[in-house]
Amino acid sequence: MKRTAVLGSAGTLIAGTLIAGAVAAPSASADAGRGSSVQTGQSSWSEERGVRIAAERAAAKGIAWADCPADWSLPKPIQCGTVTVPLDYAHPDGRQITVAVDRIGNTGTKEERQGALLYNPGGPGGSGLRFPVRVTSKNPLWAKTAKAYDFVGFDPRGVGRSTPISCVDPQEFVKAPKADPVPDSEADKLAQRKLAAEYAAGCAERSGWMLPHMTTPNTARDLDVIRAALGEKKLNFIGVSYGTYLGAVYGTLFPGHVRRMVMDSVVNPSKQKIWYEANLDQDVAFQMRWEDWTTWIAKNDAVYRLGDTRDKVEAQWLKLRAAAKESPLGGVVGPAELISFFQGAPYYDSAWAPTARIWSKYAAGDTQPLIDAASPDLSDTAGNIRSENSNAVYTAVECADAKWPTKWQRWDRDNTRLHRDYPFMTWANAWMNLPCATWPGKQHTPVNVKTGKGLPGVLIVQAARDAATPVGGAHELQKRFKGSRLILEKDAGSHGVTGLTNPCVNQRVDAYLLDGTLDSANVTCDPHAAPKP
Repeated sequence: MKRTAVLGSAGTLIAGTLIAGAVAAPSASADAGRGSSVQTGQSSWSEERGVRIAAERAAAKGIAWADCPADWSLPKPIQCGTVTVPLDYAHPDGRQITVAVDRIGNTGTKEERQGALLYNPGGPGGSGLRFPVRVTSKNPLWAKTAKAYDFVGFDPRGVGRSTPISCVDPQEFVKAPKADPVPDSEADKLAQRKLAAEYAAGCAERSGWMLPHMTTPNTARDLDVIRAALGEKKLNFIGVSYGTYLGAVYGTLFPGHVRRMVMDSVVNPSKQKIWYEANLDQDVAFQMRWEDWTTWIAKNDAVYRLGDTRDKVEAQWLKLRAAAKESPLGGVVGPAELISFFQGAPYYDSAWAPTARIWSKYAAGDTQPLIDAASPDLSDTAGNIRSENSNAVYTAVECADAKWPTKWQRWDRDNTRLHRDYPFMTWANAWMNLPCATWPGKQHTPVNVKTGKGLPGVLIVQAARDAATPVGGAHELQKRFKGSRLILEKDAGSHGVTGLTNPCVNQRVDAYLLDGTLDSANVTCDPHAAPKP
């Protein structure tokens, strides 16, 4: 799950131990899947019928592939197209929306081709259209997989090049500085509550016609229609972060349509966790990973000069935060903007050294790099549109997927309690999600994720110290998807494990996608290489 800045807060997404033995996943098959059975977990009869109709139509129509529009910034030979899906699957002949897709063909021979491999990077609200660039850029981690599969990306409903939603003017969305997310008084809390309610109302005003249908189950149904439009009987899928929840819901609704599924950095799929409790769990995990990073900075004090103990580094953070609160850096970087920038380090190891370097320069008197890194760019109108859209989809999907607490007393109690011990992210995360308390669209009951008839073995990959998707989610998904296997990267916490160089992980992902092999038991891998200062 990926967070971005909103409402004056931040929130907004190698050696190892080998365990011998393998089990085989089903072999490939590639027809349109027309007339194939759809086993659903919590779909109504009309929605089951609607997705069958939409998939049959998509299979007959296919996708009109063409060169990508120039402003999509996707290099040739990637091709682009669209798939038409119902806004409401209960009414497949009603209003339609479009889902943008792109692809690049497999790099191997026709005989080596195993079908299409679809990808979702997370969010909700993330675009998957950059996935085929892994082939054009010759990313070595994906070279073997690219020989066997077409790489297919898509923008989920509401996102980007698909029929998009919006909740606020993008230029207003990025303006800074925003209010400090950590409240000093009841008046501060009241002001943030007002902003959250206004944001929810803005979503209804600008995109109300789509809000009731911006759900993960509907995106899963769209995914099945895309599968049919591609001419694939079975789905090959990689989901990262929120993409794992999308995959879990798809696997529940369409278990017999899954061929291969890699779940990387797992959202806890328990109905009790979606989404309020899941966000509280994030607050705890972000604090853990923040402290991992500040400990690393202290160990490299000769480089960064921010303190030789974690407590000293934390004192520097509080000093920086207080200075920005009193007088925003460069007039635009306050505590909210600092959290938006600094949260990259708990997310990704790749951000550890660059973020520490910018912070070190600030502490040494060179303030401009931090101001530049943490400030919005009002001239980047296209980027600001993407940021606002991503946040709108994040909010719309999480608010529509489940029923949220509506009483402020519960939000206040839970976040006040957590903030005492886990202060880095708690209040920022709370304000990020508070629009769901006054959400104007229908809020649904989450899907009961479970194993259905025909579901093959699923490969789950997780870092033990992940901040955005705590490790408990991977264990919960494995309990629910029988026959799945977990690769746990111990003593590591970077979000998105399959994108990192760790042979213990990479070789198993390749083996699963290429041959359908899963280890006979779970595997624990040593961590990938630690960041270098």
